[in-house]
Amino acid sequence: MKKKLLSILILFAVSLTAIAQQKSSLRVLAVHKIQSDGGWDYLSIDQQHNNLFIAHGNQVNILNKNNGDSVGVIYNTPGVHGITIANPFGKGYTTNGKAGTCTIFDLNNFKVLGQVKVGQNPDATFFDDYSKKVIVFNGKSNDASIIDPQMDKVIATIALGGKPEAGVSDGKGKVYVNIEDTGEIVCFDITSYKVLSRYKLKGGEEPSGLAIDRLTSRLFTVCANKLMFILDAKTGKQIASLPIGDNCDGVVFDPATKLAYSANGAGSITVVKEISANKFVVQETVSTAVGARTIAIDLTNHHLFLPTANFEKSIDASQRPHRIAGSFKILEVGK
Repeated sequence: MKKKLLSILILFAVSLTAIAQQKSSLRVLAVHKIQSDGGWDYLSIDQQHNNLFIAHGNQVNILNKNNGDSVGVIYNTPGVHGITIANPFGKGYTTNGKAGTCTIFDLNNFKVLGQVKVGQNPDATFFDDYSKKVIVFNGKSNDASIIDPQMDKVIATIALGGKPEAGVSDGKGKVYVNIEDTGEIVCFDITSYKVLSRYKLKGGEEPSGLAIDRLTSRLFTVCANKLMFILDAKTGKQIASLPIGDNCDGVVFDPATKLAYSANGAGSITVVKEISANKFVVQETVSTAVGARTIAIDLTNHHLFLPTANFEKSIDASQRPHRIAGSFKILEVGK
C-alpha cells in the first residue's frame, strides 16, 4: 500500500513538473516596431514569400516574417480590415471597409493591380483552397462576396442573415462564418452558394475569431463573454466551452501541435490543447500586451504574431484608453 501511494505521489510530482514547464514555454520573442500611426485589425502571413501583412489604418504594412524588416507598404486602402493571400494566382486582396472595395496587389512586388467592388464594410476575408475563390465577409450588408481571382470579379453574393466576422473552410466545399449579432455560426456551400445550416451558440455572445481542425472537423470560436466554444463542424454540436481572456478578436489553430490560440486584447493568449476530438483543456495562459487581440500563425516555425500599440493610462476606467502616437508594433510569440 505504501509503495503504491509512493508511486502515485511520484507520478503526481512528475505531472506538476510537466505542467510548470508547459506554462513557461511561450513568451514574447521579439517586438517589431512600425513607424506609422492608426488603428489596426487583421494580419495575414504569406508562407510562400515569408511576408507578414498587417492592416493598419488606411494602409497595409508588410514585414519579412523571419526578421521583422519592413519590405513594403500598400497605400490607399481606406479602413482596411483584412488581407487575403491567394498564392496560386500570385495575388493578394485587402478589404477596404470605408470604400466597400478590395484592393488587388501583386505578391511579388506589392504593386496594385486593381480594385473590385464588394459589399458594405468588407471585413474578414480568406482564400478558399478548395474552390480557389476569395471570400469576403461584409459587415454592414450582412453578406459574403465571392471573388473569382481569374477574372477579379464578384461572381456570387450570399446573404448571411447577420453581421459576419471571421470565416474558415473545411477544405471540402463548406465554409463556416461567425455571425456576431445573432450569436451563431453559419455554414454555406461554396459551390452552390447556398446556406446549409445555422449553429446557435448556446451561452456564447458576439462570436468573432474562428478556426478549424480539418482532421477532426472541430470549430473553435471565441466570444465576447470570455469563452471559447468547440463545435462539431458537421453537426453543430457543442463539444466544449473553455474560459479565455477578455476582449478577444482572433483565434488560430496549429494542426501540427493540436493547439488553438485565443488572442485576448486584455493582454494574454489562452492556449487550448486538443487532446482528442472530444477532449479539450486550457494548457496555459501567455502574457502579451494590452490591445493585442488579433493573431496570425506561422505554420513553419509555429510563431504567433499580434499587432498592438502603447496606450496612455486612463483615469476613467469606463473610457477607452488613447493610443500613443508612433507606438504601433507587432509582437512575435514563440518558444
